[in-house]
Amino acid sequence: MVNSARWHVYDYSSPGLYFITICVKDRKCCLGRVKNGIMGLNKLGCICYKYWQELSKHYSDCVLDEFIVMPNHIHFIIEINNNSDNAGRDGACPVSTEQGKTSSLSNIVGSFKSACTRKIHLAGHKNFSWQSRFYDHVIRTNAESLDKIRYYIKYNPRMWDKDKNNPINIK
Repeated sequence: MVNSARWHVYDYSSPGLYFITICVKDRKCCLGRVKNGIMGLNKLGCICYKYWQELSKHYSDCVLDEFIVMPNHIHFIIEINNNSDNAGRDGACPVSTEQGKTSSLSNIVGSFKSACTRKIHLAGHKNFSWQSRFYDHVIRTNAESLDKIRYYIKYNPRMWDKDKNNPINIK
C-alpha cells in the first residue's frame, strides 16, 4: 500500500479552495510548448483543457477557478462547496461517487486524470501517463493568498524557463 501524500488530519471533501498541480510522468513535455511567455496547447493539452471544463458537469459541488496547462504539468484551483446535490449529476463521470455523497479532492483529480488518459490513449498516445500522485495546497480563506496563487497560475508561462523542472515554485 502506498502512503498518501494528503494531509492526514484534513477532510478533503470539506468545503474550501484547493490548489492542485498534476505532473506528467517523468515531467515529459508533451502537452504543448511555451514560446515568448505564451503557452500553446497541442492535441494532448487540448484534451486536458476540455476535460477540465467538463469537471463541474460531473461534480455539481465543485466550482472551477484558475487553470493552466503547461508543457509537463497542470495547475488549477478548484472549490468544493458541498451546496449541491450530487443526485443531479449526469452519470457520465469516469470515476463515480456514491449517490448523495460529497466529492473528495482525490476522486475529482482521479476522475480528471483518468478521463484525460483514456482520451489521450484513444488518440494514439499509448505511452502517456501522469505521475501517480498530485500536489495539493488547501487555500486559506485569505484573499491575498488566493490572489497570489491565481496570479502564479495565470502567469506561469512567463516563468517557464525558471521553473520548468520545479512546477511548484510560488514565491
